[in-house]
Amino acid sequence: MLTGFAEGDFILEERAARSGNRRLRGRFPYNRKTVLSSGGRTGRPRKEKFAPRAFAYNVEKEDVDIRLLVGHNWGQPLASRKTGTLDLQDSDEALSFVAIITPEIQETSWARDALASLAAGLMIGLSPGFTIPPARAVPKAEEIEQEPDDGTIDEDGEPRRGAIIRTILAALLWELSLVTAAAYSEAEVQERNWELTKGGVLLPEPPDAGLRRTLARWRA
Repeated sequence: MLTGFAEGDFILEERAARSGNRRLRGRFPYNRKTVLSSGGRTGRPRKEKFAPRAFAYNVEKEDVDIRLLVGHNWGQPLASRKTGTLDLQDSDEALSFVAIITPEIQETSWARDALASLAAGLMIGLSPGFTIPPARAVPKAEEIEQEPDDGTIDEDGEPRRGAIIRTILAALLWELSLVTAAAYSEAEVQERNWELTKGGVLLPEPPDAGLRRTLARWRA
């Protein structure tokens, strides 16, 4: 499963209802670029964004049990559609949610920690867990493009290279997670498709592409 990231726009309602429930509101914005990799000294930066309603397929299927988790940990659930404690609203601007945190969940250690971190302004990220549908189902689920080099020199005397931008057009959403920061492991970045295309045709790789992949695979 892949993950994305956006700084959260959360509202924690401090006043509990008579039932003891607490509510969380949040949103994951579309069309906002996130830097996955700076590219190092010689590579191109890699950025990612989600097209409007990229998560529509599972969001519109109410029988799909999408969950709200802490840190992509399925053992630390906060709410879910199946239990009626997670409501999702999709628009061209963002995927929004309202989650009801029940008294039973509030008593768990992970919920206490998450709510405390959120109230302190430390857990400000919202990250979706998703998979890309197979090509036989969605022929064009993602799009790769490359920004042109801007011709300037960075502080190390190296030319600034245009970023490779991956736009996710369609994804199967399985969960949303509260996270503290935009942290991507090397494995997660490598799972993404970064093959440049033009008019649906793969562009040729540079001569050292295989060597770069080998080095990246074994980098600690």
